[in-house]
Amino acid sequence: MLISSKQPVHVILGPTASGKSALAHALAKKIGAEIISADSRQIYRELDIGSAKPSPESLRDVHHHFINEKNIGEPFTAGDFALEARERIQQIHRRGIPAVVTGGSTLYLQGLLEGFAELPPGNPEIRKKLLQELESIGKEELYKKLLQKDPQQAATLDATKTQRLIRSLEIIEITGISVTELQAKGKGATELRFLAWGLSMPRETLYNRINQRTEEMLEAGLLKEAATLHNKYRELLAGEKIPALQSVGYQELFQYFDGKINLSTAIQLIKQHSRNYAKRQLTFFKNRLNVTWVDAPENDSELGSLVERLSAEL
Repeated sequence: MLISSKQPVHVILGPTASGKSALAHALAKKIGAEIISADSRQIYRELDIGSAKPSPESLRDVHHHFINEKNIGEPFTAGDFALEARERIQQIHRRGIPAVVTGGSTLYLQGLLEGFAELPPGNPEIRKKLLQELESIGKEELYKKLLQKDPQQAATLDATKTQRLIRSLEIIEITGISVTELQAKGKGATELRFLAWGLSMPRETLYNRINQRTEEMLEAGLLKEAATLHNKYRELLAGEKIPALQSVGYQELFQYFDGKINLSTAIQLIKQHSRNYAKRQLTFFKNRLNVTWVDAPENDSELGSLVERLSAEL
């Protein structure tokens, strides 16, 4: 059986800890689909507990793509994902099988669903000037500058994301228009048809789930996993930026291992930074993508009902 490229590809997105993986797994089981993981950390081997990677049982139960495919330090950009994910989905369809995309990495999802605008190449002089500003006035002031020039782009990051911050300001200086305007102009057509579903819940409920999941990760061995990574990649971490290892859940524990903060503070920071990340994800999804929002299931009955609703769209 051939599946048309116009058959909808369900995309399950939402903030961290909203239940995306459980819904995607249940839906994939229902319709016999394979899962495309749109998570920038789960693609890396060794990042298991801290990336909330699906369990070995789930991975055996449903064929997942883009999980455990790269080694730490091996580059894989949102552009790489957008191209490769589209190719995988087409290959899956040619085998007569549906595909379900799930994840929360904002740029991965934007690239897959809409394509990227053709952004200008870097300008060494402008970048040098911005790096000098970063050194002289600090990242918070530089972030305020972006907030004035492109508030929508600023809402998708924070002052700690200095690489994206500088690149955003660089693009504005080169082109004279905001990244948000460029992206709006550059939305590319794709032969695939996506149905994007966002999982919504009250903010307090989401934050409670984030706090609870942090505790569950610690009970599952996050501290040991982070210690292993810290020991193995200490020199690499000191010498260059490894985005996957500088993400929430790992960077805070690395600070603890380096003696900069105590363990209690590290745990509180993981919860706080995860909540901040969830807020940025929601801002991005609501401002940048065409998403149908549905209530996140709170129990097996609601999960089953939502799976029935989504599967009826095929």
